Amino acid sequence: MRLATWNVNSIRARKDRVLAWLDRSDVDVLAMQETKCKDDQFPEVDFRELGYEVTHHGLSQWNGVAVASRVGLEDVRLGFDGMPGFHKDPEQSQDPEARAISAVCDGVRVYSLYVPNGRELSDPHYTYKLEWLARLRDHASAELVADPDAQVALVGDWNVAPLDEDVWDMEVFEGKTHVSGPERLAFAAFDGAGFREVTREYTPGPGVYTYWDYTGLSFPKRKGMRIDFQLHSPALAARVTGAFIDREERKGKGASDHAPVVVELD
Repeated sequence: MRLATWNVNSIRARKDRVLAWLDRSDVDVLAMQETKCKDDQFPEVDFRELGYEVTHHGLSQWNGVAVASRVGLEDVRLGFDGMPGFHKDPEQSQDPEARAISAVCDGVRVYSLYVPNGRELSDPHYTYKLEWLARLRDHASAELVADPDAQVALVGDWNVAPLDEDVWDMEVFEGKTHVSGPERLAFAAFDGAGFREVTREYTPGPGVYTYWDYTGLSFPKRKGMRIDFQLHSPALAARVTGAFIDREERKGKGASDHAPVVVELD
């Protein structure tokens, strides 16, 4: 089975590219993030015509997550236990955002995750990000406690660069989000909970990225970040035989600013 994750940065703007990639990539399950649409705006029919069942969770023109599968799509769940919400006005209701969805695909529970950005270290969104990651870690850990043999994939845009080599220049990121100590500790906590990041072994750095900003010719200048990952439970990690980052999909007209990250399972 081929399992992929991709921050598509608006499925309506990039529908044709995503569908064309699926048509030639032989991917069985694709987790998508930042779809930027409501449920009734998602092009579900186009995916079904290509042979994929799809489930989507979107509340507005921001965020949005989805899972598309040609190997079954069962037991869809929105969010996760304890998932916090956010509103820039602390006096308003802190409602959960459309940042997590999961479904069972051929025996694997696949989570499509769009971790909050954090914005600035002094911003309430940063505190929200850390809490969001902590609650996700608690939820994922509880899943493994309940069933140590569970096949679970936590995949998506994590908005964390765990190692210095995961950004093109650490000096540029000094004092900024994505590379701060608390964020890296929050990411590392998943390993402590039993989940292993399975792509780096097959795509070692430095200079290996999954995201390049649209500005400043970041892509041709190789000024990127590695922030898209797949974290697998022990039973699923044991099935991994390879992984790659499809950097070619960042090229050309109408590309997302992220590249697909694909894992091969036996």
